[in-house]
Amino acid sequence: MRAVDIIRTKRDGLELSPQAITTFVDAATHGRWPDYQLTAMLMAIWLRGMSPSETAELTRAMVESGAKLDWSDLPGPKVDKHSTGGVGDKTSLILAPIVAACGAYVPMMSGRGLGHTGGTLDKLESIPGFRVSLSFREMWQVMHQVGFAMIGQTATVAPADKKLYALRDASATVESIPLITASILSKKIAEGIDALVLDVKVGRGAFMKTDADARALAKSLVEVGEANHLRTEALLTSMDVPLGRAVGNALEVIECVEILRGHPVADDTRDLSLRLAERMLLLSGAVETEAEAATKVRHALDSGRALERFRKMVELQGGDPRAIDQLDRLPRVATRHLVRAPQPGYITELDAEKIGQGAMRLGAGRDRAEDQVDPAVGVQISVQLGEQVRPGDPVLEVHYRDMDKLDSALELLESAVRLGPEPEAPLPRIRGSIHGRFPRSEPR
Repeated sequence: MRAVDIIRTKRDGLELSPQAITTFVDAATHGRWPDYQLTAMLMAIWLRGMSPSETAELTRAMVESGAKLDWSDLPGPKVDKHSTGGVGDKTSLILAPIVAACGAYVPMMSGRGLGHTGGTLDKLESIPGFRVSLSFREMWQVMHQVGFAMIGQTATVAPADKKLYALRDASATVESIPLITASILSKKIAEGIDALVLDVKVGRGAFMKTDADARALAKSLVEVGEANHLRTEALLTSMDVPLGRAVGNALEVIECVEILRGHPVADDTRDLSLRLAERMLLLSGAVETEAEAATKVRHALDSGRALERFRKMVELQGGDPRAIDQLDRLPRVATRHLVRAPQPGYITELDAEKIGQGAMRLGAGRDRAEDQVDPAVGVQISVQLGEQVRPGDPVLEVHYRDMDKLDSALELLESAVRLGPEPEAPLPRIRGSIHGRFPRSEPR
C-alpha cells in the first residue's frame, strides 16, 4: 500500500483498514516512510481522529512491532498500574511492593519525567547506584526473587512508539486520544501482563485539564485495552493539588519509604496507593472480593513485608539498600528557602501546575528528554488545603542548589499558594472510575 494513499484516506476522514494501519506502523518501525510522511499521517490522525476499532488495531500493531515479555513460568497473576502523570505522583514506589507482597507479579516498565510531571525512573535513580536499564534476563531474576521489577522501556519493546512519539513531540500532535491510547497500551501489553489499572489524572497539574477530557481518555484506554485482551479499568484522580507533601525526586523517595515504614507523612499518597493496589489485586484475580483486597494490602504495609520487598528490589537492581534505612544517604542539598504566609487566613489553593513548574525550574524536571535532572532539589509542602495559617507561618520549603534557579522558581511558587478568609472543602482525590466488561471481583 502506498503511503500517500493511506495518508489521504485518513485526511479525508475515512476509516483505515487493519492492513493500512499495519503498513503505517511497520514503516515507522523500519524506516520505510520518510519522517515527513509519518508526520503527515500523525497530523491526519490528530485532525480526524480514529474509531475505537482503528485505535485497537493501531495498538495491536505497535505491540507486534517489537518484543513481548513472557512470564508464564511465574505462578500468579501479572498486573501493572499506569498513571498519566502528575505533580508529586509517586504511588508506583508504594503499590508495586505491596501488590508483590500479596502474591501478584508486577513487571513495571516506566518512563522519565518531561515537563513538570516527575517520572518514576528519575525518582528511582536518585537512590545511589540504582539501575533502571536491565536486560530481560536480569529483570526475570528480580521478578522471581521479589515479585516486581521497575525498569525503563527497552529498545526492543514497542519500537514504533519511540519513533512516533518523537515525531508527535516535534509536530504538535501529542494531544490526540487515539495516539495517547496506543502509546500507553502498546508498552503495557508488551509487558506480558493480565490486567492493568490506570490512574488518569485531571486538573491543573495534569495533562488532561477537564473532567470531560480525562473521562474520554480513560474510556478509550479501557475499551482498547480490553479489545486487545487485557483486563483494564481506570480511576480518575484529581491533580489540582500535588499528591503528598514532596515534589522532587529524592524528596519523593523519602516520602514513599516513610509510608512503607508506616509513618503518617502524607495520608493522600498512602490512601491512593492502597486504593490502586486493591484494584490491581481485584482486577488480576489475585483476590475475589474488595474486603479481601483491602485486608491484604493493609497487612502487607503494616507488617513491613512491602518495605522489605522494596529494599530487596533496590539491592537487586544495583541500588544501595542502606539508603532505605538511612534516608540521609539519598541526595540532599544544604540550602533551603521558606515561603511564608504573608497574612492570616486559610489555605484555599495549592496550584499543582505552578508548584510542578517551580520544581522544574529548580532542576527537578526537564524541558527536553536530554536535560539532566538534579535529584536533590524540590519542594516540601508544609500545609494542606483548608489549614489555617498565621502571618509568617511556613507554607513551602524550597530545596535549591542554585540561587538564580531559586529566584526563577519563586515567582511561580509564591503565586501557587492562595489564602482566603474561610476554609474551602477540597475536591475528593478520586473523582470517578471506568470499568471494563469483566466483573470487578471475578478471578481470571
